[in-house]
Amino acid sequence: MSNEAAPGATTEPSIEQLAAEMIAVGCRRVHVLAWRDLDDHDAGGSEVHADHFMRRWAAAGLEITHRTSFAQGLPTHADRNGYHVVRKGSRYSVFPRGVARELWSRHEYDALVEIWNGVPWLSPVWCHKPRITFLHHVHGPMWNQLLPRPLAFMGRAVEARLAPPFYRRTLTLTPSDATRDELLHLGFKPSRVVAVNNGVDDVFHPGGERASLPTVVSVGRLAPVKRQDHLIDEAVVAKRRVPGLQLVIVGEGPLKPVLEQRIDEHGAHDWITLAGKLSHEDLLQLYQRSWLVTSASLAEGWGLTLTEAAACGTPAVATDVNGHRSSVVDGATGVLVPLERLGDTIADVLLDDPRRLALADAALTRARTLTWEASARGVLAALHGQVMARAAGRRRPTADA
Repeated sequence: MSNEAAPGATTEPSIEQLAAEMIAVGCRRVHVLAWRDLDDHDAGGSEVHADHFMRRWAAAGLEITHRTSFAQGLPTHADRNGYHVVRKGSRYSVFPRGVARELWSRHEYDALVEIWNGVPWLSPVWCHKPRITFLHHVHGPMWNQLLPRPLAFMGRAVEARLAPPFYRRTLTLTPSDATRDELLHLGFKPSRVVAVNNGVDDVFHPGGERASLPTVVSVGRLAPVKRQDHLIDEAVVAKRRVPGLQLVIVGEGPLKPVLEQRIDEHGAHDWITLAGKLSHEDLLQLYQRSWLVTSASLAEGWGLTLTEAAACGTPAVATDVNGHRSSVVDGATGVLVPLERLGDTIADVLLDDPRRLALADAALTRARTLTWEASARGVLAALHGQVMARAAGRRRPTADA
């Protein structure tokens, strides 16, 4: 099940209409549980996604409370973009602490959104109000990158075996058909899993001129799962065939010392740049100037940076993983390959101007169909369905004995 409309489909209700109908049946207060929030130093695509739907729901009249973990230097309570943020608990204690607080304050909210990011909140066990779960991606092999071996085994077991039976009756949303397929393999019911595409911020658009040298950009947190160290190795392969190649890696994170060492080993300081975290304006200009965007990531829920670049007319060459298969139409808006072929494929596309320009045109065309308004509406429509079904059940008259 996908949120892409078929040709000739009837106009769908707006976020404002959906919110008004929910409020009319007594559902105004929505709590959203997530591991991190947008202002966290480690925030990524999942947090961007949550902010986009929460801000739009709040603007439509719903009262949104976002419960998440404490972040260094940030207050425990804050208001952002029309919704309230509560930051309490560590990266791991936030789960039991958040659940306990939701149980204690169950009279303070009318519906719940659980964002399952590796560790589940197990809302089907304790929440008996209208609710949905949003799961960006199945971590699978990522656990080995994130945790020591014993804990990685536990993470995989919880995600793949222990938690799914509790969620199989819960309406679960994903950002892609690829992640939906993974959940079906875990035993989720097809009728209870819905793919709702991510959007692309309208700040990203074509403009300016391409760099004079073939420039490739990679954007993301510098972390083992993103594999920027392997990307550097593959860029060295591409450099042998494309002497003018420039690689710009954008982001911050714990892998930075490893990347600096790898650049030293290859003597590549003159053509590989670690740009750190960039402002939206600087990132926009970099996307617009680059010839290609790339990612060597091991797993993604969507591949948000690839669609951001696509909105600037910059096609992708990336690893062939589930999230990338949703953000890139292989062979049309970009090229997806195994990690060991990434370098040669980058060179292939850089050296073939007609092919690269065709990919760029298709990437831009598709990116223009992906909006955060449609994404936020799709998620709210799922929650709205749960709310209205509950309301209809309450109104149903008791049959005569």
